[in-house]
Amino acid sequence: MKIVYIVNARIPTEKAHGYQICKMCEEFSNVGLEVKLLVPTRINPVKGNAFSFYGLEKNFKINYIKSFDFLKFEKYLGRYSFYIQSLLFLAKLLFRSIDKNTLIYTRNPELVWLFKLKGFKVVYECHDWFNKKKKIALFFLRKCDWIITTNNYTKKEFIKNGFKDNNVLVASNGVNVELFSIDVKKNDAIKKLKPRQEIKNKLLNSKVLVYTGNFKTKDIDKGIKEILQAIKILDIEKLYFVAVGGSIKDIEYYKDLAKQLNIHNRTCFLSRQTHKELALFQKVADILLMPFPRKAHYEYFMTPIKMFEYMASKRPIIASNLPSIREILNDKNCLFCRPGNFKDLADKIRLLLSNKKLANQISNQAHKDVQKYTWQKRTEKILNFIKN
Repeated sequence: MKIVYIVNARIPTEKAHGYQICKMCEEFSNVGLEVKLLVPTRINPVKGNAFSFYGLEKNFKINYIKSFDFLKFEKYLGRYSFYIQSLLFLAKLLFRSIDKNTLIYTRNPELVWLFKLKGFKVVYECHDWFNKKKKIALFFLRKCDWIITTNNYTKKEFIKNGFKDNNVLVASNGVNVELFSIDVKKNDAIKKLKPRQEIKNKLLNSKVLVYTGNFKTKDIDKGIKEILQAIKILDIEKLYFVAVGGSIKDIEYYKDLAKQLNIHNRTCFLSRQTHKELALFQKVADILLMPFPRKAHYEYFMTPIKMFEYMASKRPIIASNLPSIREILNDKNCLFCRPGNFKDLADKIRLLLSNKKLANQISNQAHKDVQKYTWQKRTEKILNFIKN
């Protein structure tokens, strides 16, 4: 089987979707498929190729379709810059020659519509719901052969809107379990990371809270504000918070917020790290935090990759009590906090730090439960669905 994964996105990107797209291409190739990723050329602040940036095997091809990047005019055109760029990319693909026996895989509804017009079999992978764009998105998807969602809430929305149950598959995101469950003690992980001496001393001598991933999505806080407010009211001696994966803009924002709360000496904000480094940072943690806000995307439609990475790390997790999170986590493998409630978050942090038995129980159970969420098993599930 040949697969051409086509997506209108900047690749590589520091955002999680870029890694997920490229990782799935790697996994499809690992099972013997011929895989090609087609993306538009974009102005890209990320240097280097996608394989080295994401730490992936170079077993599939990435072709960049020359396309004028109207997104650089976003300041003047607003959202229209994206619409113009999308139309130009669509026009380029209209005249691109692809073998008719190829399976098209995409995250863009308009590309489903285009390639169904051209007579291809098409798989659409959905990671959010469409809100105001629902009518046009669902119009583009009506003739799609197979739809993949990452949770049941998204699948239910498709069924409500007239799509057949047997054409929609739920396949949660995955994790490289071996990478994130490495057997390394906290002190050894710190040595391998080689942080500045000031940070190293605090990591070695403190109870460490860790958050990984982008600090904001669509400029919406992902719970770091509540973490900082919780630290402010916690009376635990030598408590240190490390957030890993922010943009320069977001790092400065949260540094300023930590100063306003007078906890800047108990916090550290770092930019994006490799997956190997992320695995080490999680091993430094006494607790891993995921206090997402009660917003529609987070509450119902997300399936964050960091959740599976946390589970694999054998470190206890505190997460927001949201329906989307409860599809994977439960009271046996996680401690839940109320969304947007920093006092409740502080109480849960205090509880886990004072109850080593509970911390070990939930972290061991999470590690056991995550074994069924590998990228390989996700790939097999999708391919079996398509073949049937």
